[in-house]
Amino acid sequence: MLWLQFILCSAVIVLCGTNLSRYGDVIAEKTGLGRAWIGLVLMASVTSLPELINGISSVAFVDAPNIALGDIMGSCVFNLSIIALMDILHGPKPIFSKAEHGHIISAGFGVILIGLASISILSNASIPSIGHVGAYTPAIILIYLIGIRGLFLFEKKKIAEFVGEMAEAIQYGHVSTKEAVIKYSLNALIIVGAAAWLPFIGDRLAEETGLGRSFIGSTFIALTTSLPELVVSISALRIGATDMAIANLFGSNMFNISILAIDDLFYTKGPLLSHVSMNHAVTGFMAVIMTGIAIVGLTYRLEKKTFLRLGWDAIAMLMAYIVNIYLLYSMRGKG
Repeated sequence: MLWLQFILCSAVIVLCGTNLSRYGDVIAEKTGLGRAWIGLVLMASVTSLPELINGISSVAFVDAPNIALGDIMGSCVFNLSIIALMDILHGPKPIFSKAEHGHIISAGFGVILIGLASISILSNASIPSIGHVGAYTPAIILIYLIGIRGLFLFEKKKIAEFVGEMAEAIQYGHVSTKEAVIKYSLNALIIVGAAAWLPFIGDRLAEETGLGRSFIGSTFIALTTSLPELVVSISALRIGATDMAIANLFGSNMFNISILAIDDLFYTKGPLLSHVSMNHAVTGFMAVIMTGIAIVGLTYRLEKKTFLRLGWDAIAMLMAYIVNIYLLYSMRGKG
């Protein structure tokens, strides 16, 4: 029954996550609030909604900080592994071969944010705090805001041109603003409910399987809450919006770490990262390594794939993800 509940929650998040992205795009088009910026931010934040709700539910109601953090860190490595899947579907050339250089900025800020979180996990009890909030929380929020603004200023013209082209190619004349808002809100509420229930299922799975909260949070919960990123990225790739797909994944990783700061505000027993397993630092540093591989791929720009329709950078990220799962499984009894 537990696994059935887990599968049902996953299915709901996939279906509603897809609808949420579509109706969010409709709202951006109908309101004319600047599709370039709102569309890009909406894509990354909307697909990360399950991580946000799962994290708040985990720390505020279930008292399972390891599931919250495991979900965040696990989602970061899973998002990067999606790039390997997109590389298979991209065609004869590697996915980074014609990608915009602006992705290096979001990837770089992702490295800074994930690295800061990982070091804070290793610091554990030595983390300075402001009340019950860790000192890393305001730092994460500040770095995230600087990163988003810096990326927007760098890509302003290109994003405007790209989203303008997308607006011409995809019209929502048959959907009214009222209908879009109602359906957007309805799908968001359903995702909130499914994501809020996930930590309860994860906590019981961790207890009954003996795999531990860190492993369950970093694998099964992270995979489930990252399904909207997978669906949206593959959909964007199929309509030729490769850069939007890549931006969604790097943007989601930045947003995921900002969720950690939000979770810290809701966790009242002290700094969140002082009450979690150090196993999560392994996942964090693996995400840093995978992002580093992506930055090299974006800079070097291979022209040919090497093996199984994959570029070497995609193969390296996929191998890193597998190694991360193995390491977490081998340490499952420690947190």
